[in-house]
Amino acid sequence: MKVGILGAGQLGRMLAEAGKGLGMEFRFLDPATEISARGLGEHVCAAFEDVDALDEFREGLDVVTYEFENVPVESVRWLAERVPVHPSPEALRVAQDRLFEKRHFRELGVAVPPFADFFFRDEFNEALRRIGLPVVLKTRRFGYDGKGQRVIRAEADIEQAWKDLYGIPLFIEGFVPFDREVSLLAVRGRNGEFRAWPLVENHHREGILRLSIAPAPAISEAVQRRAEAHAKRVMETLGYVGVLAIEFFLCGSELLANEMAPRVHNSGHWSIEGSETSQFENHLRAVAGLPLGPTGMKGHSAMVNLIGETPSAVSSWPNAHFHDYGKKPRAGRKAAHLTLVEDSLDRLRGRLDELKGATGLPAV
Repeated sequence: MKVGILGAGQLGRMLAEAGKGLGMEFRFLDPATEISARGLGEHVCAAFEDVDALDEFREGLDVVTYEFENVPVESVRWLAERVPVHPSPEALRVAQDRLFEKRHFRELGVAVPPFADFFFRDEFNEALRRIGLPVVLKTRRFGYDGKGQRVIRAEADIEQAWKDLYGIPLFIEGFVPFDREVSLLAVRGRNGEFRAWPLVENHHREGILRLSIAPAPAISEAVQRRAEAHAKRVMETLGYVGVLAIEFFLCGSELLANEMAPRVHNSGHWSIEGSETSQFENHLRAVAGLPLGPTGMKGHSAMVNLIGETPSAVSSWPNAHFHDYGKKPRAGRKAAHLTLVEDSLDRLRGRLDELKGATGLPAV
């Protein structure tokens, strides 16, 4: 089977690595000349909007998927008329826009923080009065790793936040004093088969994910079941095929949906070593119409993002799995990750404490 992937970054790289064991071949479409997935398949170097390049890219492919959600929906629709594309263009359209996401969650009965959209300054002021401070001002599109948002805690913050982001579609969301940030990764096959991994606890700094712990400690079965039910409902209504990640705020035992990603996700990288079937293999199984693999845990796992430059000692740290993305070092850039797998949470936390000095991990 030949799989086309829109995008050739580290997620495309890990998808292709997972596909080797399934006997798959890959072709990437990406405008970058230097790609993380180099050497793992053919590379069509062109803009995603280039129709001639799209035609060249899709020739001979059995299925197309994508590794990030900022691919133009029009290009995905064009491909979907000529070759199977999963997840669907409609799933991509909803997930690309934070406001559409919030509305979709709310329509399905999935709890979300209060939110409001607006176009003009007087509407913005009215939305602030209605929701009340503090709020988070967010761009509707192209927001990731903390980009495209400003926290407004007091009236003195309003003017600068408006100046920083005005001119692009925005909305505000009530600030959530959450206990933890968690995410659920789930996968749905072409035949509707559904599986999910345990909820993962995520730790961010400067808007960038630094650490994920799987399974998230002290999560009740009721909360896990509720998160899975939310994901299943979202996937069914969108006719979704592939892996979906939903990020939640956990407030006591209440789950508030934050955002979703229509693709394999950074908070699921631990699954390469820590799960019976990784998110990457199960995504490929789903989009190719193959049976899904089991999502059971092999122990307790942690994924540590290495941002900017990779500390030299970390790549050879004992009993850790090092994944280098083949990228040039740059401040704020995800350069690699480590996965740790232990037979108990206490042992895992001990390993993370040992690693903290080299990576600047947050306390857990």
